[in-house]
Amino acid sequence: MDKRYADTPAEKPCGFRKCGIIGCGNVGATTAYTLMQTGWFSEMVLIDLNAKKAEGEAADLRHGLPFHTPMNIHAGGYQDLVDCGIIIITAGANQKPGETRMDLLRTNTKIFRSIVNNIVIYNRQAILLVVTNPVDVLSYVTYRASGFPAHRVIGSGTVLDTARLKQMVGNHLGVDSRNVHSFIIGEHGDSELPVWSSANISGVDLPRYCETCGQGYDKAVLDGLFDEVKNSAYRIIEAKGATFYAIAESVKRIVSAIVHDESSILPVSALVDGHYGLEDVYMSLPCVISREGIRQVLEIPLDEEETARLNRSAAALRAAIDDLDPVGYALQ
Repeated sequence: MDKRYADTPAEKPCGFRKCGIIGCGNVGATTAYTLMQTGWFSEMVLIDLNAKKAEGEAADLRHGLPFHTPMNIHAGGYQDLVDCGIIIITAGANQKPGETRMDLLRTNTKIFRSIVNNIVIYNRQAILLVVTNPVDVLSYVTYRASGFPAHRVIGSGTVLDTARLKQMVGNHLGVDSRNVHSFIIGEHGDSELPVWSSANISGVDLPRYCETCGQGYDKAVLDGLFDEVKNSAYRIIEAKGATFYAIAESVKRIVSAIVHDESSILPVSALVDGHYGLEDVYMSLPCVISREGIRQVLEIPLDEEETARLNRSAAALRAAIDDLDPVGYALQ
């Protein structure tokens, strides 16, 4: 096994009764609220540059605990991460209207240098789940800066994009979105792509299902739905300033797969190193997620067009990584 995917005996993952959330903005606070309701953890620590904000969010959450499973929710510092099994990073500058995810890169890379430096002082056993955008590049930055094996550095990737696609396709076909099976892969951003070639509705190939339900298989219509997915975050940001409910649900889904050792397949951002002939880049592919983090990165069948688009997406991400000053993601 590649050493980047292997734990040493002293660095086995911690237990999963305590989690940490770094960043108490809209996404971090909503994620904390979502996880509070699950009863999966006995302790949750919130960390923010604005300590008063973290204290306020923790107090507000605690006041809701009588309606849920008891839990110790508190604000803290990096030293309180020492026995966390999962550390969720949502801190960073917000994406502004008209700003692409890649525009955020340099600002958030500097923020992540400080965060990761502080995490590794106190905890080298946790699974790190990166949510901040641009999530693929920042997951790579976290992987390089932390020195963690790749399977314990996960980006939220296109889990939300895929959910959006399922919802829109399901609505178009008049079927429960949970029965729509397809993936969006590549960058979580402008170069992402849908995998239509293997899409199905509960095992029925998408073209056949479209014909059966009287819709007719029109790839232009499906690509229109995908364009809605790709641009939906921009529209939400323009309308309300940020997206946070659905991404919190996406984080919850990933955390569930880890905590319950589900071996679920989710399109998270992972180190792609040899898959599809690509090397040393973080991007979303379907991955088997279990209590050790990413157990396996899968190579699903792609047609010629999809393969070309995936290569272009990887090239865009690789260019963004290469554009960083090396000290931008190395530990200092």
